[in-house]
Formats: sequence, structure tokens, C-alpha cells
Amino acid sequence: MTEDGSAAAAQAGAPGSSADQPWPVRSVAVKVAQWIDRLGSVWVEGQVTQINLRPGTRTAFLVLRDTSADMSLSVTCDPELLRRSPVPLTEGSRVVVYGKLQFFTGRGTLSLRVTEIRPVGIGELLARIERLKALLAAEGLFDARRKRPLPFLPGTVGLITGRASAAERDVLTVAQSRWPAVRFVVKNTATQGPTAVPQMLEALAALDRDPAVDVIVLARGGGSTEDLLAFSDEALCRAIAAATTPIVSAIGHEPDSPLSDLVADVRAATPTDAAKRIVPDAAAELAGVREMRARSAAALRGWVQRETHIIAQLRSRPVLADPLRELRHRHEEVERLRLAARRTVEQTLRTESTAAAHLREKLTAVGPAATLARGYAVVQRVAGPERHVVRTIEDAPAGSQLRIRVADGAVSAAALGTQRLTPATDDKGN
Repeated sequence: MTEDGSAAAAQAGAPGSSADQPWPVRSVAVKVAQWIDRLGSVWVEGQVTQINLRPGTRTAFLVLRDTSADMSLSVTCDPELLRRSPVPLTEGSRVVVYGKLQFFTGRGTLSLRVTEIRPVGIGELLARIERLKALLAAEGLFDARRKRPLPFLPGTVGLITGRASAAERDVLTVAQSRWPAVRFVVKNTATQGPTAVPQMLEALAALDRDPAVDVIVLARGGGSTEDLLAFSDEALCRAIAAATTPIVSAIGHEPDSPLSDLVADVRAATPTDAAKRIVPDAAAELAGVREMRARSAAALRGWVQRETHIIAQLRSRPVLADPLRELRHRHEEVERLRLAARRTVEQTLRTESTAAAHLREKLTAVGPAATLARGYAVVQRVAGPERHVVRTIEDAPAGSQLRIRVADGAVSAAALGTQRLTPATDDKGN
């Protein structure tokens, strides 16, 4: 019968039982004993938390606790099993037992009657840790890309550590000396033994739910490999990986490396190193601020000096030293060009005036008036209103009315006759 089947049967009422006809306690106890007896023998692993071995008794009583959960089981065995164990069994020992569950109807109790006990040696534990390490690595729980950065200045730090332990003292002392304003929420738990993992899981869950906690530190001092086994527990490693708050693992000393160091966001070599990682050093930060202020002031002074030098160079340039200088130069150049243009125009006018005078003199010398002044005359035949210049004797036959133009006037005349000149006659006439 499964658990769900048992619950259904309990709700519906088992066959043969009712509110009017209930089963007696003995019937229920017997049926439970018969059902448990059918389970057979099983191998069980756990951690011994209590051993009750009284001299002269024929039964030894133990309490076997789960290493990852707050669950335990009563175990009984022959005292000779404990005495013949190759490794002395003490409280906290990890064992694998073989036995059969028994339900005692008289007391209504359940216990595991074991016939074989095998201590789990350190070699087997280390081998299991290596197998778990490979499994978690394959799932990516060690991947650096999933690591969360620590806040620069956390307001509140959660601390999970042993009560009044050296690890707690180191973390609190160093952190508060570096940054006095830091606040801590301390969860004291067992850090070894059968109750360590359940208590640390509970403390981790509580701190992770607290919105005021900015970072969680899991700290413990050094110890043997067996003492640090709780920090390689699978349940604890998965809880660290699933947490939303950054977690710092500071377990043991430098050589110690439980699996929690690999899963956590930051691994600190020691609790003191964890304190240095979670909060900055106030003195160093103040020194850094002073240095940055000095460097900033020096940089600003250098920049002002450079800009002042540039301005001085600009002011020393002629265009800024005497802004009107170039205008004066341009004005002088324009004035010089204007005068030169004026001189050129005047020279051109004089030259052209002289040339025009010369041409006028030439025209005057070759003009009709000058010719008439030298004794020549212009003879025109008057024929009514028209006048024709006489060029040949055919133009002025005898009796023609003539107008003779001389230098100072005109003379009217008539042609008496014509005479053709010959070279001889011309010579005589001259």
C-alpha cells in the first residue's frame, strides 16, 4: 500500500470499519506490524547521533539521523556488533547499516533492527565528495558566469557560523574595524555533526528571505576532513546555488576546499579574508578619496594653466593685440590703389587729350578751311536751288552761274568760256 493509497483508505474508511463499528487499537497495531514486516530488509545510511550501550544488556540502542534533513530513526542491534566494529563508533560517525524495520505493537513504536554495521571511512566519504563534485560541475553550479558580484558597501551582512567561535569573532572584529557602520545578522548553528546541515539550511533560507541582507557569509575555522564534511553536503551546496543573495564561503584554512567554496559566489581563504572581501577598508577608501581629490586638483590646476597660456598666446597675436591694425593696413592699401588708379586715369586722359589735339591739328591742316586759306577756292555751278562742285570744264559751260568759295567768303560769277589746259599751257599759266 502506498502513502496515497493509505490516505485514500483512511478518508473513505477501511473495509470492515465504520464510525459504528471501529477497529480496536490492537487490530490497527497488528495490521501496521504485518504491513511493515512485508517491507523486508534494507540498507540505510546515516549519522549516529546517540549510542546507548549498557553493560549486561542484550540490546544496544542507537539513533540514526539523516545528514541533510531533520529526520532520525531508532535503531537496535546486538551489542557485539558495536564491539566488533573495525572502527570505534561514536556519536557523529557515518555508517551504513543493514536491517529490517520492526513495529512494536505493545508500545506503538518503530525501530530498525540491524544485523550489520559498516562504518563509512574517510576514503569512501572523499570518493563520494568527488562524485558529487563531478555531478555539480556537470550541472554548471561551479560556472563562473553564474557567480554574482558582491555589493561594494553592504548595509547588512548575514553571518552563519558556530556560536562563540573564532570564525565569528574574526569576521565581526575585522569587518567592523574596516568599516564601523556595517551591520550583522548572526545565525549561530552547528558546523559539524548530524544537526549541522539542517541548521545551516534553515539559517541560509532565513537570511536569503530577509530583504535587508545584502550578502551572506558562511564561516567556520579549520578542522579535520571529517569536521568539514557538512560543507560538502549536496543539499547545502544546492541551497547555496539557489540563493538569490550573494554568498561568501569562508571554511577552514587556505588548503581546505569543501564543495561550498566552489558553489558560492566568492571563496575566501579564511574568515578574516571573508571580512576583508565583504566590506572596504574605510582608511584605505579615505586615503583613496584624498589622493583622487589631490589628483583632481592638480589636473584642474594644470588645465587652468594650459588654458591661461593658450589665451595669453592668442592675446599676444597681432590681430588680437591691435584689432584695427589690419583695417588700417587695408585702408592704406586701398588709398594707395585709389591714388594709383587716379594717376593712371589722369595720365590716360592727358595722353588721349594730346593725341586728340594732334589729330585735330592734322585734321585742321588737311581741312577745306586751311586749303582755302592757302589761296585755293571751291567753284560751284548754281543750277536753281542745287549747287554742284565744278571739277571739269564740262561741268561749267559758257554762261553758267558760278559760286566761288574762298577763305573769307563767296563770290558770284559767270562762266565766259572754257579753255582746256595742256601741260605747256599749264606751265605758262604758272
